[in-house]
Amino acid sequence: MQRKKNKGKSFSFPIHVQGLSGKPVIVHIEAGPDELRDMRERWAVAGLESATADVEVSRWKRDGVRIKGRVRADIVQTCVVTLDPVESRIDRNFEALFVPENSKLTRRETIENGEMMVDPEGPDAPETFAGDTIDVGPVCEEFIVLAIDPYPRKEGAIFETETDYNPVPEDRSSPFSELEGWKPAKRR
Repeated sequence: MQRKKNKGKSFSFPIHVQGLSGKPVIVHIEAGPDELRDMRERWAVAGLESATADVEVSRWKRDGVRIKGRVRADIVQTCVVTLDPVESRIDRNFEALFVPENSKLTRRETIENGEMMVDPEGPDAPETFAGDTIDVGPVCEEFIVLAIDPYPRKEGAIFETETDYNPVPEDRSSPFSELEGWKPAKRR
């Protein structure tokens, strides 16, 4: 297993695609203090205590790369109701496929009028990469960010609104009440 505890500013672990064999490369990435501070600012969260990833990088088909694993992060956000701090733990499995940008596997099926066929329930299409290196760190970071709750709420927090607006005042009847006894004239 390759381990990396970063001391720099980027949650990074470049993998040289040409060096991959049939045997998966196991990687552990752990963000250092500078990286945590940088990610906290980019993600716009109140706090980021930890960010780690355990991944397996292997060949996929002939030219492709499969990255699968688990990301974890302990974050602090601001409650959208009370503005109190809300702590949460992200723990998510993921899988991503990559192919070179000129690969036949990037072509999507189209129907006769040129529209693409996409199966919303099917697997995601592989992403492309250029060159001979894929950085595993940003891939892991993307899956952490996708798991962040966009509207965090403190347990038990309820958004209550008070309004004086009443579309039909109690002292007035509906404007249609005047028509209550009306009957159309008979046509001859």
